[in-house]
Amino acid sequence: MIGNRITYRTADGVRVPGTWRHAFIRNGDYFLTDLFVYADGLIDCWGLVTLEEFAEKLRCGWVATELPDGARVSAHELAAWRFSEPRTWLTPELLLAEIRDTIDQLNGRPDSTDRCLAAVDTFLADRTERNRAAARAAYLAIPETQRHYALGDMDRKDWPLQVLVTGPGEHLDGTSPGEPVTREEYDEAIAYFEDRAKWIAERPARVPADGPATPVAPAIHLYESYSRTPSDDPGTKALRNDFPAPVPADGVTYPSVAHAYWALSTTDPGARAAIRDADTVFAARNTAAGAPRRDGWDQARTAVMTALLRAKYTRHPALARTLLDTRDATLVYDDSDSGYWGDNGGRGRNWTGRLLELVRSELRARQAGITLPEPAAGEG
Repeated sequence: MIGNRITYRTADGVRVPGTWRHAFIRNGDYFLTDLFVYADGLIDCWGLVTLEEFAEKLRCGWVATELPDGARVSAHELAAWRFSEPRTWLTPELLLAEIRDTIDQLNGRPDSTDRCLAAVDTFLADRTERNRAAARAAYLAIPETQRHYALGDMDRKDWPLQVLVTGPGEHLDGTSPGEPVTREEYDEAIAYFEDRAKWIAERPARVPADGPATPVAPAIHLYESYSRTPSDDPGTKALRNDFPAPVPADGVTYPSVAHAYWALSTTDPGARAAIRDADTVFAARNTAAGAPRRDGWDQARTAVMTALLRAKYTRHPALARTLLDTRDATLVYDDSDSGYWGDNGGRGRNWTGRLLELVRSELRARQAGITLPEPAAGEG
């Protein structure tokens, strides 16, 4: 199962998403390792193999599901031990079925659980024994280790599903023997699925109390533009830190956020004056690069940039409107000189983009009449 374990590999310059799980490799001794599964159907078990080749690795015991008592085991550079009364929940068939499901999940395709629940919906819509048999077969096709999770109900687990596909007076094939399903249990399972159907139908209309988790508006890429003069219609270029928009800092007005940022990075008065008067941001940056850096600058720079962006959009209402017009879009900011401030094709941290989104949210809060608390003395 994927869970939160997401990784990728690069093939022909394309990122192939994947996930991983623990497994034992038998290469003489047994080795605890990670088994990587990728969306294109390749599995890394100490070498990339196809699904068919992986099945052979399971059959021959290279990927081990049988753990003999007393066998030597190693976790690379971590520990070594011997199995003592080992128990395993997997067989080669079960692990292969789980891997097949994982590949379906990585590709956004229905896995065995999804196929079972679709068959259950068909049965509930037309309750024939033929449809029940199809649902039962689909249930048994779910890897046994995953059936408990099929309904996402950690209280009742898959009990309602078992009862529904079995039917009153019958025993479910392929499960532990027990008493046959009673009519009362069956009616309870029917009621469970009817309630579940209502909840699923209502779910799309439910909105988290504080709004969606992801942006509604498409992302906006703020490419490097090197603006030197103001424009009547700059568009999103106005959101660049080098856009001409005077901001005050430490008693001095600078021609742009970038000028102010570089000036505050040094305590050298001559360098700060030269940065203020620089014709371009490149000249300002180069001057700052040759000046002594302020102590603690690396740790202070994010707060400095936050304050400068707040000053820019507070003092320039037209630019604030431009920022607000981006709605809730993710702002992807390029900065070829900094992997800290720029996204740079996914290789940077995009702190400028993130801080612009913060300032945008603060502007929106003021529009909504929300008074934000000021930091107490000694906190800001």
